[in-house]
Amino acid sequence: MQAKLMMGLLGILATGMTLAKPLVVCTEASPDGFDVVQYNSLTNTNAAADPIFNRLLEFDPASGKLLPSLAQSWQVSSDNRQYTFKLRRNVAFQRTDYFSPSRPLNADDVLFSFQRMLDPNHPWYGTAVSGYPHAKSFQLDKLISEIRKLDDYTVQFTLSEPNATFLPLLSMGFASIYSAQYAAQLEAAGAQKDLNSKPIGTGPFALKSYQKDAVIRYDAHPAYWAGKPKADKLIYAITPDPVVRVQKVKAGECDLALGPKPQELIAAKNDPKLKVLSTPMFGTGFVAINTSHPPLDKVAVRQALNLAFDRNTYLARVFEGTATAALGVYPPTTWSYLPPKQSGRNVAKARQLLKQAGLPNGFSTTIWVRPNGSTLNPNPKAGAELLQADLAQIGVKAEIKTIEWGELIKRAKAGEHDLLFMGWSGDNGDPDNFLTPQFACASVESGLNFARYCDKALDGAIQAGRATADQAKRSQYYQQAQRLIAEQALWIPLAHPLAAVISSPKVNGYVVNPFGRQSWANVHVR
Repeated sequence: MQAKLMMGLLGILATGMTLAKPLVVCTEASPDGFDVVQYNSLTNTNAAADPIFNRLLEFDPASGKLLPSLAQSWQVSSDNRQYTFKLRRNVAFQRTDYFSPSRPLNADDVLFSFQRMLDPNHPWYGTAVSGYPHAKSFQLDKLISEIRKLDDYTVQFTLSEPNATFLPLLSMGFASIYSAQYAAQLEAAGAQKDLNSKPIGTGPFALKSYQKDAVIRYDAHPAYWAGKPKADKLIYAITPDPVVRVQKVKAGECDLALGPKPQELIAAKNDPKLKVLSTPMFGTGFVAINTSHPPLDKVAVRQALNLAFDRNTYLARVFEGTATAALGVYPPTTWSYLPPKQSGRNVAKARQLLKQAGLPNGFSTTIWVRPNGSTLNPNPKAGAELLQADLAQIGVKAEIKTIEWGELIKRAKAGEHDLLFMGWSGDNGDPDNFLTPQFACASVESGLNFARYCDKALDGAIQAGRATADQAKRSQYYQQAQRLIAEQALWIPLAHPLAAVISSPKVNGYVVNPFGRQSWANVHVR
């Protein structure tokens, strides 16, 4: 009897040991959806692209190199126009109560994932309500002239011209690979819209349920090709207030808090109940100036706004020493970075420029901000009020408009804003990650170019930089682009922050990504 009891207890303990504690993450905002190709925000990437999907390649921030993912190897032709990918075998798609895959990943899935975005005649092309902002900005429909299935596990992309950014682009969230079989099932049922709420991928976690503004639940993908995730369940507790996110970690309600406020980072370093993990972010906080709205269409006016802004006070008040000043488009550690010519704050010169522009008494405008903070804008209200006060000193009357994040992005992409507090982070360390989405002419149409500025010389420099693999030549073109951006004063650059999280000391395996991406497969709680 005693032996049986002991065996029973051992069985219970063994069972308990196999049940990993759920990983609970306090996140900043609700995603717009889970069909990642439709969206451009980091919120959507973190909620969908990284936990649910994989891409052909992944970028490793530690080494700065592209690594195999769903493609286990690739070859590039001598003219740099043909890319042949060998797919990994026996990669399982997620199995849910709404989809049971009958085959592993193959070339058909890759073809579907890209042709859907690129071919207007494809039956799925028109199903993305928000369009395909990244594919449009990078002009992939013009760049990729053909995608061929050579066999079930070999796919070949042919480009219309050499492009040094093509391989890095394949590691971005929008290049996630979908199940063609699942798409066919949805199409047959007339339920294509379900792809945005019931996604299927090959990634480490499958979506279980989503309650907007509350919680996202994921289950570990037991057949994940890279090995079952260390946490059986992943939970996103959507908590817009950054202070509350940290409080939940201290209370044991969350294991990690994303996007902590600078003062929370400072306080957490001296708290034994908390752990701070951080790295310089490949990102820039900025105010986009809508050049399509008069009088912001005048370069002298935009220059005046830049000269009126007190960047030092902004950094001290909003970031409290946890960020460096942004003077240009991307961080100064990025190859090709060109230090802009800065004369510092000059209110008198700003007034003079407005007078030259025929606006001696200033003008009225609006400042758009999101209601809650993020890594690139930790205190939207304070930042907007500081800018408002600075502009008032040169006679510019700015009304602050606080708009919910999803609505703000939608309306900003339509170009409705005047001055817009925004942030941008790259995905792979390439300067083009900033220049094409934010300043290319095609990005005006896609909505990512928040300055709404299309210029032949600037667009030409960006395109020329993509067309050569020679990094020295690329740097020359990108420095030309940076000069034009600075001369035209398309942004008010704000800050390069830290990518940081606050976690419980019990969290193991988490690595901070400088691009703000989140990888949970190897993270667990003791």
